[in-house]
Amino acid sequence: MSRRALLAFIASFALGCSSGRDKLIADLQSARPEVRALAVKQLAEKFDADDVSLFTQAARDPVPIVRAEAMTALGKSQDERVVDLLGEALGDTDEQVQLKAAAALASFKSAKARGYLTLQYSRRGRSTRLAIVQGLKGANMPGAMASVVAAEATSIWERNVKVLQDGTLPERVGAAEELGRSGRPEAVNRLVPLLKDNQVVLAAAAARGLGFAGDARAVPAITALLDENFPELREATCEALAALGDESALPKLLAVAQEKSPTSPFATAAMIALPKSPQTAKALCELVLTGSDQDVLAAGREMRRRGGCPVEPIEEKLKSGAPQPALAAIVALGPALKELAPKVVPFLTSSDAQTRKLAVDALAELGDPSSAAALLKAWDAEVKALEPVRADWIPAELPATFAPGFDPSQPLPLNDPSAIVKSRTSELFKRIEALDAQRAQEAGKTLVKPRAPREVVDDGTEEQLKVLAALVRALGKLKVAGAREKVQPFTRDGSVSLRAAAWVALAALSEDAKEGLVDGERAVQGATAQALVDSGPDGQRVVLQTVGQLAGDRTRLLEPLRAVAPPRDGVPALVALIKEGGAEAALAASILGEMQAADAVPALQQLLEDQTAVARREVIIVLGRMKDPRSADVVARDLYSDRPEVRAAAAEALGRLGASQHLEAIDALKGDYYRRVRDAASSAVGRLGTGKGTEGSH
Repeated sequence: MSRRALLAFIASFALGCSSGRDKLIADLQSARPEVRALAVKQLAEKFDADDVSLFTQAARDPVPIVRAEAMTALGKSQDERVVDLLGEALGDTDEQVQLKAAAALASFKSAKARGYLTLQYSRRGRSTRLAIVQGLKGANMPGAMASVVAAEATSIWERNVKVLQDGTLPERVGAAEELGRSGRPEAVNRLVPLLKDNQVVLAAAAARGLGFAGDARAVPAITALLDENFPELREATCEALAALGDESALPKLLAVAQEKSPTSPFATAAMIALPKSPQTAKALCELVLTGSDQDVLAAGREMRRRGGCPVEPIEEKLKSGAPQPALAAIVALGPALKELAPKVVPFLTSSDAQTRKLAVDALAELGDPSSAAALLKAWDAEVKALEPVRADWIPAELPATFAPGFDPSQPLPLNDPSAIVKSRTSELFKRIEALDAQRAQEAGKTLVKPRAPREVVDDGTEEQLKVLAALVRALGKLKVAGAREKVQPFTRDGSVSLRAAAWVALAALSEDAKEGLVDGERAVQGATAQALVDSGPDGQRVVLQTVGQLAGDRTRLLEPLRAVAPPRDGVPALVALIKEGGAEAALAASILGEMQAADAVPALQQLLEDQTAVARREVIIVLGRMKDPRSADVVARDLYSDRPEVRAAAAEALGRLGASQHLEAIDALKGDYYRRVRDAASSAVGRLGTGKGTEGSH
């Protein structure tokens, strides 16, 4: 090639390069964000030090995809002047920009860049936290995760200490609880004096914080608060004592539970939460005979699970002139007291309605078929006594159609001055109802519709009908001959308690009770669900099937399933609930855990891929209990969660899964700010260190 030709080629090449660069610079001003992002990317590939100012400008772009490309470009520059800009970008509103900024900062080996990464770790979400740790590891920082976890713990502690000293009252309340969650001895030393603070809400927060701290040194000071008169403070005290699990508080808790005050249910719950021992069992059995209805039921059900209470004190109470406490205890304790059935039967004829109701409920719980004849006799007497108040005011059938002018589906008369307003309102409600129906149909759901009243007026109040409702339930539970014919009519009754009792009876008789699950009243739904679950696997299948079909709140149907392991063919319905989200998701996850449904593992793993998924903690716990090693990597990502309860669940689950490949990250959480996370991490490290991960107990 001649010299002239060579010079011409070089000139044309330079001109082409120049024109390409000019086009990319022009594209940075494009109205289309994808064009701007591509221009930044291509300029970064042909990196020129003079382009740093262009990348800096792109880092301020209003569109995230452009800012994200700018972060990568700035990282390639290795210009220390952009470190501050990258550090600021770690707080970007878009997570993808945060990830790119973290990766870019990690490419700088300076202390300033590492400082930004460490500082921002505690302020960012899971993906960015993970990116920060990976970036620091890439920069050869020793103990990268342990370092940022420790820095986060120090930051949270210092912030809470400062707020507790100088913050407003609401801020101090939050700081007191957060200091307690740290579980540090210094936190206990700071919180104990606050138990005597004049601000009740702050003293209550200190009590709750001490409960979180788990330090038994605080038990005497906390227990003394039960002598106070402030309900909020006493409630917080009960919660703290339940968390601490120290039996020395048992006498005080029993006294509060026997008060029948607003604080009594919290004291009862605290007693149940204490470690199982002869002392707690004795106290709970005493409460069964001396507490309010709510507390007797709670204590009795707990003791039913533990094997029951001594018969003699209850039998003595039955012989006394006030048998109601003994009858209530029998209702709560159930079949373990079956020998007392003959002594309960005489109370079916008591003149006191509450005593009769408790006697009926007691016989139903004892399940003694020999009491059937006495119950039928009580049934006849109760039905006859209620005839005057249950008689129809209008004996004839109620009209099935609207009178002229009252049909809401017909157009309003033109001479009605309010016709326009009524028409618009009616049309609006129709549209809302139609939209709800369409959404339910598209989702394959059934809407619960309110039932129309069968009577215009019913003189029988729920209080007057309580004995009859108890008898309806009892006839079904004891499978008394002819029970179905007697209770079936009450499934259409206007009384909520009678409808609930009728569906409970039919479920106990193995009859179709599905309609009770879609009743317009939640109390009826819940009672029917509990009865179907108690009836066995077939009833549980009905509940699960209905849960999958029903729209709206379904917690009432799911709650009874927590105490059993439903049939495995119900797994798809529960997985679908978790995917839908909402209040039912956590419940569904807990039930799957009890079922040990291994076939649900892939769906649960996929759910964790979505960072916005609800019931995250519960799903992680379930995957840990399933002990499928394939879950380890997806669960391990939540070791970097910004929620301590999720980090704790992830550490515990990985310990169960035997995920030794994540031992370093789990071990780093032993320096976490929150006590529950440290405890979970220590336990997991212990499991993994001894090889007990997949062999541990549930």
